[in-house]
Amino acid sequence: MKEFFKKFRLGLAIIVTKLTVFGLRMVGWGGTSLPGKIALRICPDIFNRLSDRFRIIMITGTNGKTTTSRIIEGMLQKAGLKYVSNKSGANLASGIATTLISALSLTGKPVVRTALLETDEAAFRTLAPKLKPEMIVVTNFFRDQLDRYGELYTTLNNVREGIQGTPESKLILNADDSLCASLGQNIPNSVIYFGLGDKVYPEEYLIANADAAFCIHCKSRYEYLSTSFAHLGHFKCPNCGYERPAAQIECTQVLEYDNLSSTIEIKIPDGKITVKLALPGLYNIYNALAGTAAGHLLELKEEDLVYVLEGFECGFGRMETLSVDGRNLKMILVKNPTGFNQVLKYLMTQKDKCLVGFAINDRLADGTDISWLWDVDFEILSSMQNKIRKFFVSGIRAEDMAVRLKYAGIPTDSIFIRHGEAQLIDSMMEASKENDTVYILPTYTAMLDIRKELKKRFNLKEFWE
Repeated sequence: MKEFFKKFRLGLAIIVTKLTVFGLRMVGWGGTSLPGKIALRICPDIFNRLSDRFRIIMITGTNGKTTTSRIIEGMLQKAGLKYVSNKSGANLASGIATTLISALSLTGKPVVRTALLETDEAAFRTLAPKLKPEMIVVTNFFRDQLDRYGELYTTLNNVREGIQGTPESKLILNADDSLCASLGQNIPNSVIYFGLGDKVYPEEYLIANADAAFCIHCKSRYEYLSTSFAHLGHFKCPNCGYERPAAQIECTQVLEYDNLSSTIEIKIPDGKITVKLALPGLYNIYNALAGTAAGHLLELKEEDLVYVLEGFECGFGRMETLSVDGRNLKMILVKNPTGFNQVLKYLMTQKDKCLVGFAINDRLADGTDISWLWDVDFEILSSMQNKIRKFFVSGIRAEDMAVRLKYAGIPTDSIFIRHGEAQLIDSMMEASKENDTVYILPTYTAMLDIRKELKKRFNLKEFWE
């Protein structure tokens, strides 16, 4: 009788969730999280009951989850595998429940067998042991939304606990991140590491970042042979000997690097491939390496790996690009100091005239504490004022962003406050000229609002597609 009621609750959760998704999307809402919340209320053990129906791949970490997930989608397609994924970025338990139920028939049979799940770092702790993923990708660890995640090592330990509950999972870890690499120590899981080779970074830009400057084991300060950005690089503890592990998937050369793309050489276990990524920015090289590692575990051939990586284009607010009235409008999500600094470094590669807009919200999904803006190196923008026609600020905390730019050395007569996404877009388009690039850098909820306005004007895909 007890088992009967469990099956009944699961069946009811599936039907109600599907009806809720249908109803919400009929009225133009995403239907990515609320249906899952309802499902979990009806059937609290839904993840345990669904885990054996799917081959599950989970992706977690601070930065790069969505882009890495979309690269792995390409790998799955090339491998001929049908899959379901939470493309919208709804990566808490509710969004993942919605995603899995969307891949079931009304009778509970899986329509597809593979589930690719971008997963919030805090949620990963409890979800991974229930879902028992075949593969886990961890991108990196940086300070992010302290009001939500707490101290950096708390986030690391959440992921560590999740991995400890999944001893059969194959791990893909960032070798250059001393925190991420430590997850591969003293565990039964098989591990494949990815990273940049020593001194292959295309610019001479070395920094010592306090996020993880000290050894995770003995607290001595790391020494570095080379760094890429923040605390990522070829680290070694001079006291206990903990050091960057050898990477099976490694960028051994950066052959070309500009604001549009990068051409890189990647060492894989069976040889080397040369790839032209339609992805600017050093952080996207890391995302490509993580995706390559997943493709390797999916047993794709070298030419298939190249095909996927060269054909990949960013989407959903991650370097999403529109051509509008002779201008290139680029939207790049920003959410923490390390990621924001990398976006600003990417702007430094801009050769022609451009405009830059910042849309900063402080809703729960963005992080309610915006003091992190003072850890971002906006000062480098003062050297670009000959290229940037105007600076615009918008969002709930527009005034705070304007003050931050003022203290970064940007003249106040170059900073324009616009409340509302329509006003921001209109003002930036009017202030730009033909062939200009218009950059909009929003936090998460601001990005959703701006995308909604752009979709209305230019027929963008829905964010859940």
